[in-house]
Amino acid sequence: MKKFILTGIAASALLVSCGPKSVAVTGPKYTSSEQLAQGKTIFENSCAKCHKLPEPTKHDNQGWINTLSRMAPKAKLTDDQHQMVYDYLISVNKK
Repeated sequence: MKKFILTGIAASALLVSCGPKSVAVTGPKYTSSEQLAQGKTIFENSCAKCHKLPEPTKHDNQGWINTLSRMAPKAKLTDDQHQMVYDYLISVNKK
């Protein structure tokens, strides 16, 4: 029985570690007003499904990189969508 439980725990850990990962955003990429507006729309529609939207001023640029790297896979954002949301947030956050 102990072997069965340990095997289950090991299999679960392996599956979690192999889950979807988001490509790390390292800085701004999209700067056109159209792309920033698209980032805002993605942010509002994707993030608000699960929780209240945080203020863009909640984090500095590095803080948003960390937060979005963790949250983008949960929101099932593509790499481009992830980048557009980041670019929108830092465009309105002057930290």
